[in-house]
Amino acid sequence: MMNFIMYSVIFIVFSTIAAGVYFLKKGYNENTKIKALLKFNLSAFIPAMFMAVILLVPDMVRAAEVGNSSAGMGYLGAALSTGLACLGCGVAVGNVGSAALGAVSEDEKMLGKTLIYVGLAEGIAIYGLVISIMILGAL
Repeated sequence: MMNFIMYSVIFIVFSTIAAGVYFLKKGYNENTKIKALLKFNLSAFIPAMFMAVILLVPDMVRAAEVGNSSAGMGYLGAALSTGLACLGCGVAVGNVGSAALGAVSEDEKMLGKTLIYVGLAEGIAIYGLVISIMILGAL
């Protein structure tokens, strides 16, 4: 059952990508076929992923030992600190990068100053990674 679900999800994703590339190369301007393809993808992929989570995850998850439950919370904290920091970094770089591109398009002398702001926004991910390493080092 597990292999069937995973293979069907992989087939849905790759067939959607291949059909999208095919329709774009054909030069469809109205995009009705691409929209129909995306609706099919959402109606097939999302339920397949929910089935995979409901059916497959309980088999893979094992109960933690009584004395080792704090290590699991440490791993969870390390994962959350890195993941949420990278998510915040992506939002910050997206906003700062688009504003920086607009500023550089008006005045080319602003490039150095805008790169500093983009670098500061990327630093958020580094901070999350450092905290993760510190948490994993304490386990």
